[in-house]
Amino acid sequence: MAADRRTVIENCSIATVDAQDTEYANGHVVLVGNRIESLGAGRAPDGLENVERRIDATGHLVTPGLINTHHHFYQWITRGLATDHNLFDWLVALYPTWARIDEQMVRAAAQGSLAMMARGGVTTAMDHHYVFPRGSGDLSGAIIGAARDMGVRFTLARGSMDRSEKDGGLPPDFAVETLEGALAATEETVRQHHDASFDAMTQVAVAPCSPFSVSTELMRQGAELARRLGVRLHTHGSETVEEEKFCHELFGMGPTDYFESTGWLGEDVWMAHCVHMNDSDIDAFARTGTGVAHCPSSNARLAAGIARVPDMLKAGVPVGLGVDGTASNESGELHTELRNALLINRLGAHREAALNARQALRLGTHGGARVLGRASQIGSLEPGKLADLVLWKLDTLAHASIADPVTALVFGAAAPVTASFVNGRQIVRDGRLLHADEDAIARSTREEAQRLARIAAQG
Repeated sequence: MAADRRTVIENCSIATVDAQDTEYANGHVVLVGNRIESLGAGRAPDGLENVERRIDATGHLVTPGLINTHHHFYQWITRGLATDHNLFDWLVALYPTWARIDEQMVRAAAQGSLAMMARGGVTTAMDHHYVFPRGSGDLSGAIIGAARDMGVRFTLARGSMDRSEKDGGLPPDFAVETLEGALAATEETVRQHHDASFDAMTQVAVAPCSPFSVSTELMRQGAELARRLGVRLHTHGSETVEEEKFCHELFGMGPTDYFESTGWLGEDVWMAHCVHMNDSDIDAFARTGTGVAHCPSSNARLAAGIARVPDMLKAGVPVGLGVDGTASNESGELHTELRNALLINRLGAHREAALNARQALRLGTHGGARVLGRASQIGSLEPGKLADLVLWKLDTLAHASIADPVTALVFGAAAPVTASFVNGRQIVRDGRLLHADEDAIARSTREEAQRLARIAAQG
């Protein structure tokens, strides 16, 4: 959108998710270029110049775009496998298949993952990609290109593994990198693709995979590399009881103490899952500002447990939501996580007081922005912030009898997305992607899933 052109959205409910949780039962939002110019109650002011478009959003709730803080796009082409496994058995079952991915497969899988999220209200996505088989092509470039074509804001967490089966790890030997190779490739990805500007569409984080697939030296030097380059750090942490046992046996300490010993706690760090955290672990995260990507559906799918999200929030830990890879969350869209975060946490110690609808929406918007280090730019609807927002249709059979729109969005069925804007550019209209062919993506993901299955079967 031209920098001086305006889009006016009127007659809608608005949940800003700002610091005061400001809401308008009937309000307006004005976009100019890629920014939010103004918003408030009632109709937009008269006399606005260069209005390119007016949207009558009667029956809609406008929220910040959803922000996904943990994903593995490549898993889109291995959905529906190992459905009755815990994490370690699931990894053992699937690593031999994942180790045979190539650039064409990864591009198709990224398109499928991004399409499903974008059509369901995600405006900022991330991908933690850590499988780089030898000779597999430019996987990072394929992923970043898919996000650019889809029109979503994107963070690539450039992952790595250097602990293979011969070193006591889980991945096959040919699917891991050397310490030096992983660090060099990660640095090159940051230098080539990371944009540090306010309205950046692509950013890169340093992201060794997990304690049981990465050497201590890669963790330590990865943290040093990220801080030298001025980018964020991401990894998996405290996902299962088996991981905690592994850390005690191998390092003589629990996961959080191990992370702190390698430089992996801090305001520039976020970790996926964090299911098995004791009080001292939560205190350490709060003290250092370390963030958490909460993935309730995946945690349930793999029987990992219930993360202590209410306790984390009370302590001041930044918490966002994550889809996780679609081999452990086959739906692959973030609206499900709003609802499941609320419901699953109510099964824990805090019961009905664990989370409410507005806290769940905050996890999926402003919480995710904090975790990705972008809370000054996205995650809430405020003048001057980037124009990333979603219009949810709530006047159909599925939601019309629920009086409160935020309750309808979080507790109800997945709401239709009438419009989704990223950086002021509309990417979804009436539930369909504007800049991608969903049917073509479905065909290519099916074909690549079948090709990968054939290659894996041949061993």
